[in-house]
Amino acid sequence: MDPDTEVESILKQGTDREKKKMRPPSSYGSMKSDSEEMEEEEEGDKEEEEKRDEEENKGNEETFAVLTELNAHEATGFQLIRSESPETLYTMTTQQQPPEAAVIDTRSSDLGDYEEDHEEDMDEVLITNSPEPPEPVEPDDAIQTDENSQPGRLHPEQDLPHIFKSIQSSLTGFTVDELYKFKLWFLQWEKRITKQQVMEGDVLDFVDKILEILGQDRSLMHTISTLESVGKQAEADELRNQCKRALIRIHLKEYLIRKHTVIREGVVRAGKQNLLDIIYVEPQISTCGYRGVHPSHEVESHHLSTLQFPSADTFVGVNNLFRLQKEDGKPVRTVLTTGIPGIGMSVSVAKFSLDWAELRANKDLQFVIKLSFRTFWFLRSKNPSQKMSIMEVIAYHHPECKEMKYLEEEGCKFLIIMDSFDCYQAPLDWEKAPVINDNNTEAQPDVLIVNIIRGTVLRGACIWILGRRAAVSQIPSQFIDVVTEIQGFSDEMKDDYLTRRFRDATLAANVVAHYRRLPTLVMLAQQPFVCWMVATVFERCYRYRGYGVHPPRLTPFYINILIVQTNRRLQFYYGKCENNLKWSTDDKNLLLKMGKMAFKMLEKKTNVFFEEDVKVYGLNLTEVTVFSGLCTELTAATSNGRRTFCFIHLTLQEFMAALYVFAMFHTESKNVLDSGMLSKFFTSKYQTKTAAGLVQCALDLTLNSPLGDYDMFLRFLCGMLSPECHANQLGGYLYPHNTPKVGGLDEVRGLLEQTIKTPAPEIRLENLKECLRELTQQDE
Repeated sequence: MDPDTEVESILKQGTDREKKKMRPPSSYGSMKSDSEEMEEEEEGDKEEEEKRDEEENKGNEETFAVLTELNAHEATGFQLIRSESPETLYTMTTQQQPPEAAVIDTRSSDLGDYEEDHEEDMDEVLITNSPEPPEPVEPDDAIQTDENSQPGRLHPEQDLPHIFKSIQSSLTGFTVDELYKFKLWFLQWEKRITKQQVMEGDVLDFVDKILEILGQDRSLMHTISTLESVGKQAEADELRNQCKRALIRIHLKEYLIRKHTVIREGVVRAGKQNLLDIIYVEPQISTCGYRGVHPSHEVESHHLSTLQFPSADTFVGVNNLFRLQKEDGKPVRTVLTTGIPGIGMSVSVAKFSLDWAELRANKDLQFVIKLSFRTFWFLRSKNPSQKMSIMEVIAYHHPECKEMKYLEEEGCKFLIIMDSFDCYQAPLDWEKAPVINDNNTEAQPDVLIVNIIRGTVLRGACIWILGRRAAVSQIPSQFIDVVTEIQGFSDEMKDDYLTRRFRDATLAANVVAHYRRLPTLVMLAQQPFVCWMVATVFERCYRYRGYGVHPPRLTPFYINILIVQTNRRLQFYYGKCENNLKWSTDDKNLLLKMGKMAFKMLEKKTNVFFEEDVKVYGLNLTEVTVFSGLCTELTAATSNGRRTFCFIHLTLQEFMAALYVFAMFHTESKNVLDSGMLSKFFTSKYQTKTAAGLVQCALDLTLNSPLGDYDMFLRFLCGMLSPECHANQLGGYLYPHNTPKVGGLDEVRGLLEQTIKTPAPEIRLENLKECLRELTQQDE
């Protein structure tokens, strides 16, 4: 064998041994035993001595071969300082060396210049400085550098190093054949990893590779199932026991991701699903609410009452709700979030849950458990006398959490989300409900709810309660640490939301420009629910050729709001299915009675009503102020302490008043605007029970109201006279499909055109033109 061939053979053997015994430092820290590390150090020292002996005997030619082949610093910790080499870790730029590297300077002498005593010294240096792989660097969440810059980190038993060691420990005792069989089974149901990636290396290499490719959740779950498949039940049980806290978190994460990744708005259409992360725009959440409804109005300038406008320094992000502090500086335990219907409470819960499940925020919360009030109400309705402990309720909703003891640990930080408070329709006795101090004590749902909010059950939990104002107002203030109110979208947020919803940039731009042609619609779009409706309606309309020339009409949007909120009432509070939402006589009467109340409020020039007002019209307070989705409670009580309510927007009151007036005209041929004096005045030209007579009465009210009290009322009334609204939209809901259409619209049109020609203030003329367009324009 010639010298070159012999050198290559020796180097090849050494390289093979090094590749077999060494691996790059693991990012999860040293998982080797002390004996394995000592053996590797001793064998490495022997190999280095053999190499130096060979190099001294072979001379410069073999030294050249060593330098060209040597790429060992990745495996052995050695590094040759050659500033001109692209492989050298020590460079003139960095001027630093890896902490694990033993430095051999070759710039002034080659390896043959070392004497024996120097070699012995070098051996000592190598033994002393040849370290095991470095200690794991603390993950980012130790100081939490996520997008919310939140403090806190994952619990050690839910973090990567613990899962790495646990999986490795479960496989350590396997024979070669058993490990080979395990890897084959592991590959059978996992397509994201190749056979070559799995079969190379030993157990540590295998665990390192699957965690890198599959992630810790998938790796842990798949390892357990594979252990069971190959008959290693004891090892599977042990691994499951070691990682139980992590497994519970994984199950909760999977539930939240499955539930909230896709946002469900309205009727879900095949192929039209939207991902929450793509279209979500966070609404403004304030610790200082309006104490009312948004006062914006296209015509009127007066407000409901003295309002407290939230400033920017009161806004808080949804993921930072439990970073708030009480006045004494302690972290909050119970957060109450409220707002008007359609303001985005459910979507905010979905975003919070999804961000936690995907480790984007609130990592220090070990568990996030949803216990909707709808679930409590279902359990109560199913068997009113049944008693359950809170742990049984959690297990009912999340079977994977059965017999979970961690919630009783003092240091366990977890969150209970209790949304849809308004869905729990039974009264709660906050004073006389018995006190429960144990998570396993059985009680009726009413008692459990009171004790959860009191803090005697699930003592260590953070509690997030969400519900409509009129429902959550019954919770005593001493049980709530902070009250937050969702204010909705700013103007920039509205446009951002509408732009995100469409992949077609041209369509998005058209929708944004089109809805901005209606000032009232822009005001109402502060509610994310209305923004969704704008996107849905205009997306459909822009499919028609030539659409977008005229500004959109307002009345069809308000009819859509009425229909959607009424259908949601039937679904959420009465459990009806999407394909069984036919309005009963009671449902129709509820809307008409609310409309009558709204009309009487217009006559009284007031925007608020009280409990006794609701009773006057034969209505139920909860039905009107909670279930309908059309009204809300004002958080500021009047001077005499009465609860005060209003419609969710000033224009919605005017719309409901117009709906009542039109319905009386259309179904009972009554003109509720008619009075004795008006009848005498109009007998010469129009009959008061005709469409023109109805509009003439409304015109008289409008033109004699200098504050514009009836301007929007008239606009909505003219819109409802259009067959597009009363026949196509309300037909099948408020009226049977075969109900005759309103006649005499040509006379109404002539009346409006004649009135427009009469000298009047400019703002009044503009409103009359809008009334004419609501009547005559056929598209939305």
